[in-house]
Amino acid sequence: MTKLSVNINKIATLRNSRGGDVPNVVEFAKDVQRFGAEGVTIHPRPDERHIRYQDAYDLKPEVYTEYNIEGNPIESFMQLVLKVKPTQVTLVPDAEDAITSNAGWDTIKHKEFLIDIIKEFKQNGIRTSIFVDPDLKQIEGAKGTGTDRIELYTEAFAHQYGLGNKKAIKPYAECAELAVKLGLGVNAGHDLSLDNIKFFKENIPGLLEVSIGHALIAESLYLGVENVIQMYLHKLK
Repeated sequence: MTKLSVNINKIATLRNSRGGDVPNVVEFAKDVQRFGAEGVTIHPRPDERHIRYQDAYDLKPEVYTEYNIEGNPIESFMQLVLKVKPTQVTLVPDAEDAITSNAGWDTIKHKEFLIDIIKEFKQNGIRTSIFVDPDLKQIEGAKGTGTDRIELYTEAFAHQYGLGNKKAIKPYAECAELAVKLGLGVNAGHDLSLDNIKFFKENIPGLLEVSIGHALIAESLYLGVENVIQMYLHKLK
């Protein structure tokens, strides 16, 4: 069964909009785990406009499932992850002012950089994953970095699926197949939702984990958090 990791960035965005501590991100993380989620994901950015660095420390003792911290490995992010020691770090090459992640790594161009970063995390007992586009050359490049896993960037799939183009799954399936063949774990995330997750899961070999935030939180406004998590778990079986 593919694990569901809930990205709680949007809960922090809502909290920060009023300057207080409602909703409380730690309590929300505890709740999603109680409701059945097998992981919690956060993506702190340098301006801390949603998840704050302090949140990463506060969450550590309360996340008893998979704890995944995503981000661009700038120095402050590196130090945060090395101190918190989550289950997994997912490296994402987003710009400091990016609204959301919008591209995967060029694993060939940045190979040496990624090798050094990944080596340091793995020496500290942290599983590594790198955000990649569905390109076979980038999967081959990822293998050369020493990463444990890749996370397939699924925005293009989700957009095309929404238009009725189910053939958009093909490059993702091919990349996942190659990754498994190369001994890499396969994660996925970005714009996955209740509408497309079942089809995606059924067509991606070796899918270990999906990280879902924006869609899950939006769907929960209408259907309730516990109910939505159970719906995802059912579709991921």
